[in-house]
Amino acid sequence: MNKCYTLSVTLITLNEADRVERCLKSVKDLADEIIVFDSGSTDGTLDIIERYTDKIWKTDWPGFGKQKQRALEQASCDWVLAIDADEALDETMQQSVARVLSEERGDLVALKMPWAVMLYGKRLDYGRSARAPLRMVWREGASFTDVEVHETLLHQPGTKKTLEGRLLHFTHRDYGHGVHKSVEYAWLGSQKYFRQGKRCHSLLSPILRSMWTFFLIYILRGGFLDGSVGLLTAISYAQNNYNKYTGLWTLTRMEKLERKKAG
Repeated sequence: MNKCYTLSVTLITLNEADRVERCLKSVKDLADEIIVFDSGSTDGTLDIIERYTDKIWKTDWPGFGKQKQRALEQASCDWVLAIDADEALDETMQQSVARVLSEERGDLVALKMPWAVMLYGKRLDYGRSARAPLRMVWREGASFTDVEVHETLLHQPGTKKTLEGRLLHFTHRDYGHGVHKSVEYAWLGSQKYFRQGKRCHSLLSPILRSMWTFFLIYILRGGFLDGSVGLLTAISYAQNNYNKYTGLWTLTRMEKLERKKAG
């Protein structure tokens, strides 16, 4: 296909030598430039990346939102695809992106990509995979929210579209990595909510929220159709939500105690 538009691919990394090449291979034929911000890899990640691009920045770690915004600010093409090192486009998704770049866009400004979590040798098509995160935007007017975790990719007003294909998400390397990642993200989420003015005054809230998360992923989104790995995934996300709101409860409790002392 002849291209009407150019594409910048942005990526942030830290010790992703075992996963980043799969990601880069899936975008190399689509990208006019690949921009990487690395925050101190020591495992050979940069050696792999250098085979695909020379647009590499070595930086500190300011948090997910700020780091992705740094990468976005270096993009110079019409469209920007912000992908994570543990993700990759399947062939159908690659074809979908190629079509977007070859057709007149009209007022199209944002593209969602259906997820497919890859876990323990299985592709999950339901449950947590029943989402389509926004990953590709028209560069003009785009930005990331300034948060430590679970950042949002913003765009100018216009039409959004969900592409065909899958954004494969190799969420963690093994169970231990998954537990560590979940705990880290939960605590970051607790702190983010606290700074945003949210409070949790009862431990009943984390319990109910975790139960709802399990019901949402396993029942409403059909996680049971993904078998035993689908069940494990639903339990893990319920635990993550429990940890996040329990963390918020502890921060709320300590704030109350400090106010009582000050009063």
